[in-house]
Amino acid sequence: MSLSNSLTRSVSIRQAALAIACLGTAVFAQTDPGPRPGAPAAGGPITGLSTDQGALFVQAQGTFSEVDGVAQGLGPRFNADSCAACHAFPAVGGTSPQNNPQVNFVNSRNALPPFVRANGPVVEARFIRKPDGSPDGGVHALFTIDGRPDKPSNCSLAQENFSNASNISLRIPTPTFGLGLIEAVPDSTLAANLSQNAGVKLLLGISGRLNRSGNDGTVTRFGWKAQNKSLQIFAGEAYNVEQGVSNLLFPNERDETTQCYAIPNPNDAFHLTSSGTMELLDDATQFAAFMRFLAPPARGPINTSVMQGSNQFVNIGCANCHTPTLVTGSSPFGAAFSNQEIHPYSDFALHSMGSGLADQVSQGLATGDEFRTAPLWGLGQRIFFLHDGRTTDLMQAIAAHASRSDNGFRDSEANSVIRNFNQLSNSDQQAILNFLRSL
Repeated sequence: MSLSNSLTRSVSIRQAALAIACLGTAVFAQTDPGPRPGAPAAGGPITGLSTDQGALFVQAQGTFSEVDGVAQGLGPRFNADSCAACHAFPAVGGTSPQNNPQVNFVNSRNALPPFVRANGPVVEARFIRKPDGSPDGGVHALFTIDGRPDKPSNCSLAQENFSNASNISLRIPTPTFGLGLIEAVPDSTLAANLSQNAGVKLLLGISGRLNRSGNDGTVTRFGWKAQNKSLQIFAGEAYNVEQGVSNLLFPNERDETTQCYAIPNPNDAFHLTSSGTMELLDDATQFAAFMRFLAPPARGPINTSVMQGSNQFVNIGCANCHTPTLVTGSSPFGAAFSNQEIHPYSDFALHSMGSGLADQVSQGLATGDEFRTAPLWGLGQRIFFLHDGRTTDLMQAIAAHASRSDNGFRDSEANSVIRNFNQLSNSDQQAILNFLRSL
């Protein structure tokens, strides 16, 4: 059996066992309608941008979609050659497409890692532990520029070894729609929201906490573990980690095999005219601007079943973590971002998800079994679910939220809510699925 099939089989067996143990009965009676058909409900600019902001959005969208080669700073190690390669579905800025572009990086010097599939999600791989047994948690790039026709002629660079499945934690791309509005939510709003309904949350076993910067103590909110402070940092880190392009925020090569990069560090910087006037923003700043100005996803059609599902979503307790509504504060980017009611369906807090979803990777305050509540807006047109993209079925994704303490990890904070879901009628369960696919 291949490593990829072994991973898939072990995940499926574990999910089934956890579903039975935590839920009491099978949870797969209803049917996920699948990704909502039709035109993408996201990918355009937020309504109300100024003329200059709109022009920057168009320019930044093009930069976000550019394919980098070695001459532009790609590598020496990388996962993809463009932001849009990973953030592609249902439109540029989204998450993983159905057909994984990472298979195109296979060549004479780069084999396909066993967990990368042509019809699976775009992934990054983190190692849980270093060879000496100490914690790792960092991204280990899947490919090198060795074997590419544009590599420096004297570059020789071995691909990393991904054969130890038990030491690998996978992540898929998070959607970037509406992130400028998320950036505009004050820390105090997130803190107040987390403290609401404390009695109900206590009864359900829900606690949660905000991830915070170790330097200034402010709330961090971007990424699977809310590990990134700002869109600028989010963009700069991804450029360095995913494409191997050093930049003004992350100015050093992760692999300093000097014969394997063609331009000085930082590879990406702003450009000046001869008079000293700024001519063009650096790429990372443009990436951040594109994400900041992206509109949130639009809702799909709302019918009786969707309304029924929305009510049950609240009744069984899902909304205690997947907060339907937040309000932004004042923003220097204008009225489009200021004092806006938004519907991300997330509290942007960390919650223990138990051993079933634990990835054994710590980031900031987030421990190995904690994840940021994933925003649900746009879920109606997503293909892959959960941090590692292990399933395309909403029923399986819901079941995976429940697991008991094991291997040093706590009970999932979602256990009671998932038990409530399992006790619903078939009609109410299906209505929740229909509601989720309307988002």
